[in-house]
Amino acid sequence: MQRILITSALPYINGVKHLGNLVGSMLPADAYARFMRLRGHEVMFICATDEHGTPAEIAAANAGEPVAEYCARMARVQSDLHDGFRLSFDHFGRSSSERNHRLTQHFAGALADQGMIYEVSEEQMWSEADGRFLPDRYIEGTCPSCGYDRARGDQCENCTKQLDPTDLIDPRSAISGSTEVYAKETKHLYLKQSALRDRIRDWIGTKADWPILVTSIARKWLDDGDGLRDRGITRDLDWGIPVRRGDAEWPGMEGKVFYVWFDAPIEYIAATAEWADANGKSEADWRRWWRNDEGAEDVRYLQFMAKDNVPFHTLGFPATIMGSGEPWKMVDYLKGFNWLTYQGGKFSTSQRRGIFMDQALEILPSDYWRWWLLSNAPESADSDFTWEGFQGGVNKDLADVLGNFVSRVTKFCRSKFGEVVPEGGQPGEAEAALMTEVQARLDGYASAMEAVEMRKATSELRALWVAGNEYLQHAEPWAVYKTDPEQAAMIVRTALNLAALYAAVSRPFIPDACDTLVAAMGIDAQAGWPESAEVALAALPAGHGFTVPENLFRKITDEEREGWAAQFAGE
Repeated sequence: MQRILITSALPYINGVKHLGNLVGSMLPADAYARFMRLRGHEVMFICATDEHGTPAEIAAANAGEPVAEYCARMARVQSDLHDGFRLSFDHFGRSSSERNHRLTQHFAGALADQGMIYEVSEEQMWSEADGRFLPDRYIEGTCPSCGYDRARGDQCENCTKQLDPTDLIDPRSAISGSTEVYAKETKHLYLKQSALRDRIRDWIGTKADWPILVTSIARKWLDDGDGLRDRGITRDLDWGIPVRRGDAEWPGMEGKVFYVWFDAPIEYIAATAEWADANGKSEADWRRWWRNDEGAEDVRYLQFMAKDNVPFHTLGFPATIMGSGEPWKMVDYLKGFNWLTYQGGKFSTSQRRGIFMDQALEILPSDYWRWWLLSNAPESADSDFTWEGFQGGVNKDLADVLGNFVSRVTKFCRSKFGEVVPEGGQPGEAEAALMTEVQARLDGYASAMEAVEMRKATSELRALWVAGNEYLQHAEPWAVYKTDPEQAAMIVRTALNLAALYAAVSRPFIPDACDTLVAAMGIDAQAGWPESAEVALAALPAGHGFTVPENLFRKITDEEREGWAAQFAGE
């Protein structure tokens, strides 16, 4: 048994996330966590809201709420939606927690003790109209690299180049839109990331198994010199973690807060401490996941995120950990994802284009979305959500393959043998061939999941479902029953055991359907990964009772598809 720590990128607090956000981090992380639990490993799956920085302040102002109240409300909204999508976090925390306050301040103090922090008097953008300094995300303008006219002051979301507000062409306030902005002197703390460039380059060089998407982004930032230049870790904001050096005041930093990209990754650790607090655990219980001197050396740590988060997790957060001089656990494997686009373009909150998590659950249960998103995960390239593709994937994979198989075998058994696994007959060549096929597909599915290849895993799982349909189609128990009821009973018994196997191993992708099937087949909901195909196909003995489940999945009609496409087309 391994101990496996899994974190997915923290969703921003400023609103409901769209399906691209979901499949870019949280959903594949959940499938992986579920699979590893199924394999019998000890798993800690952590996530949290990202609540600090200018997005939270702007969103709260637009909602007419104090920022703390807005964040508390949206944290509940996001948590409820994660429950709706059956995301199986061991803990979903908040970066505004007291734990994160203390831990972020601890890291700042440790970095200072190591000589990794220095003060800089610099010019930052001041808005006369707003009467305040404008942190990076309060500044918009034209990117000097690609010409995108809505680049933020910290990063251009179009070309992903890291920026400073003073780099922008024609800057303006994101609060008031005023162009009356100018540079004014202020004092901030800087982290000496540049001093760690060689160490981080060497560390990334050891990650030969990481996706090319991830290592290419990290190396590009290192080679360009952007990724590990010294960066300011404080901001002139009201909302955030107050700047302190551990438990002590930090002279000259009164009224300032830590930069959101400094404190947000630390919340992975803090949220694990929150888990301990929420479950009556000790300090040692969470530290064994994160401190190498307290047991974390034996932990395998995986992070899941979209590609725009990769630089901060391959360079920035590792710099914080390395620079602290303390034995914190560092990531072992980082899974990065490309974009999910919507009907050939971007999702857009402002234009109401695309489908968001709350809207999706109002239309169909979560399994429909989970399956399509993970079977089309943007791993090697961007993926495009289309309503035609979604309809086809649901109808063919879920309804026609899995749902149809379960319905056929359970209804036929009930009509001929009753709601019990029938006895009689002996397996033959067809069953031996089926067993070989099932074992191959189980092995392929497991290998793909262990390699964190979601699309390949869903392909192997679908092939496992197809194997059952093809067996049933070729064995024809309905025809065999007319001349040899005992042989028909053996075929049905084999097929019912396949249904039970599907209920166990499909849970990482379609947990609700598996719950339904587990209840119908009368099997242990906590059953783990099968020992072998041979054992799995004999797990349900003759006389074992079952019930015929309702259809696991319904088909999406053309009328529904056309209506949804029009509803979510945007302005």
